[in-house]
Amino acid sequence: MSSVHFPFSAVVGQDDLRLALLLNAVSPAVGGVLVRGEKGTAKSTAVRALSALLPEVDVVPGCRFSCAPAAPDPSCPDGPHQQGPGALRPARMVELPVGASEDRLVGALDIERALAEGVKAFEPGLLADAHRGILYVDEVNLLHDHLVDVLLDAAAMGASYVEREGVSVRHAARFLLVGTMNPEEGELRPQLLDRFGLTVEVAASREPAQRVEVVRRRLAYEDDPAGFATRWAGDEHEVRARVVAARALLPKVSLGDTALLQIAATCAGFEVDGMRADIVMARTATALAAWAGRTEVRKEDVRQAALLALPHRRRRNPFDAPGLDEDLLDRILDEFPDEEPEPDPEPDPEPGPEGPDGNGPDDGGPGDGGPDGGPGGTPPQESGPDAPASEAEAPQTPPGSEQRPSAQENGDGGPEQAAVRAAEPFRTKMLSVPGLGEGASGRRSRARTAHGRTTGAQRPRGHLTKLHLAATIQAAAPHQKARGRSGRGLVVRKDDLRQATREGREGNLVLFVVDASGSMAARQRMSAVKGAVLSLLLDAYQRRDKVGLITFRGAGAQLALPPTSSVDAAAARLEQLPTGGRTPLAAGLLTAQETLRIERLRDPSRRPLLVVVTDGRATSAGALGGDPRELSRRSARMLAAEGVASVVVDCESGPVRLGLAGVLAADLGGPAVSLDGLRADSLAGLVKNVRTAVTSQSSHTHRRAA
Repeated sequence: MSSVHFPFSAVVGQDDLRLALLLNAVSPAVGGVLVRGEKGTAKSTAVRALSALLPEVDVVPGCRFSCAPAAPDPSCPDGPHQQGPGALRPARMVELPVGASEDRLVGALDIERALAEGVKAFEPGLLADAHRGILYVDEVNLLHDHLVDVLLDAAAMGASYVEREGVSVRHAARFLLVGTMNPEEGELRPQLLDRFGLTVEVAASREPAQRVEVVRRRLAYEDDPAGFATRWAGDEHEVRARVVAARALLPKVSLGDTALLQIAATCAGFEVDGMRADIVMARTATALAAWAGRTEVRKEDVRQAALLALPHRRRRNPFDAPGLDEDLLDRILDEFPDEEPEPDPEPDPEPGPEGPDGNGPDDGGPGDGGPDGGPGGTPPQESGPDAPASEAEAPQTPPGSEQRPSAQENGDGGPEQAAVRAAEPFRTKMLSVPGLGEGASGRRSRARTAHGRTTGAQRPRGHLTKLHLAATIQAAAPHQKARGRSGRGLVVRKDDLRQATREGREGNLVLFVVDASGSMAARQRMSAVKGAVLSLLLDAYQRRDKVGLITFRGAGAQLALPPTSSVDAAAARLEQLPTGGRTPLAAGLLTAQETLRIERLRDPSRRPLLVVVTDGRATSAGALGGDPRELSRRSARMLAAEGVASVVVDCESGPVRLGLAGVLAADLGGPAVSLDGLRADSLAGLVKNVRTAVTSQSSHTHRRAA
């Protein structure tokens, strides 16, 4: 990969992305940028190019923590520093890999020297490198929880604290946090989401001329990176000069009472939680005015600030699409008109004869492309008979009716019913997999993890990350005389070091198998079923699980959503789920077994939890042939024999109940719970039942094998 970054001013389109990044360059106090969008839309390219536009940083010569000569950090591990002339260096952009360890992020102490010599030998981490620069996290939504916690602490306090067995180090860590993510791969925790000052949604352009220009510039860059950068050097210099001028003007910008009222009314009108949004909007509007070369904040600045700072703060749950009602925004702002008349239109964000705003001969026009922009994007919403119908649009079904005729057949002789909306989600209690796992960090089942309570010690299998001090001293103590110890320090060898074993929580694969047959087609029942599954999906999001969705009806089963970290995708597939036809229960269970087999090969450490949502009926064997009920029972017993933890959500209703879901649960070796019993206040004892049932089934299997 070339060391010459793609020039920022050569990025085609993506006006909101470029503006948000430049506003943070003008005023780092804005709080960073979260860039959401599909792959191949210049997210990473634009962020990496931003560092070249930042002014140089004045640092203390030789300081590994980038202390400012005029006001050095009194707690700097390399200090104390005497005031004196500094040295200029370019602003850094530090990338945090998703799989980085905590020691790589915050730094590490030399434990052996700390024990033997009593010195704080500290190796700085990425937070120290990013101080007074940019910390960039690609795929930030995939970052491990313990790293997210560290980032939250550093962003809140502007400092990093490293604690290792009684030895502590503190250093300043103020940085511009920039993250990119693809929403299809999962969402961010709300706490981290709120730490980003601005958010931008990006997508590839659908204009052929725009896409042609994207490809042309990208190929030219890859053929000759240095030459391409030279051709855009003039535009880069102009943008950099404008950033420097805006920074100098920023302290002179006046944020009047009218602008403050507009900001407060906007945040209140959109029911944004907390006060951080008001502060971010104020800083963003001030930076917009400085970027435009003005010394007063106007209504258009407040409007643009709202579009960048509020969308991600309005989400009440992970299934809410980010966005802002611009008509409501305009109505709120119109209540507080500016005292001055509206100004003439401001110049384009980037100056220059060949800037990326479409003025140059090489530009393909406005749009949303980027230098690595490729095909693929979010298609328009479907319309027609297959689109989800709202409660108001769909005909009502009589309470006693199980099916409603439709013009479309499902291929198995039964009518297909239009999709219905899910009932309101509710809070569920935790379902967990029994035993002790070693999967990815999460919040569901017990597991051996890098973080959690200490349960013992062992020899390190690789790089030592968590020292067990007592076990290390116990291992080293008997050998002190043989090692010729003469002073106060303990003579510690590498073989003496012991790794702490810890127990925490892991994330699991929650695989939903949902009955969508005609027996589930009553409107109220299917709405309640979808509401229950949506509630469990919300729980899976909060516990950092992967989820998958299998549906069965008519002639067979379908893997509607392969295992993924995006619960949004699962919720969307669930919302569009139609019903109708016979009930191939065995096909659904066998599809689940095959899905889990493949997933074990891909991610062997992640344990599954199977959630079967059905009334227990089995009326079709599909292409398998044979007795449907016997086939479904055999399929369930096969899953139980493999040790898969299962829960059956019993959807049967009415005065006469057959109890078939309970029979299925017994064959699976797990509990059955009704839709009403799935609620948190009615779920007491279910986790215990899951563990007891699976343990009993496992013991029965072992006895039968013996």
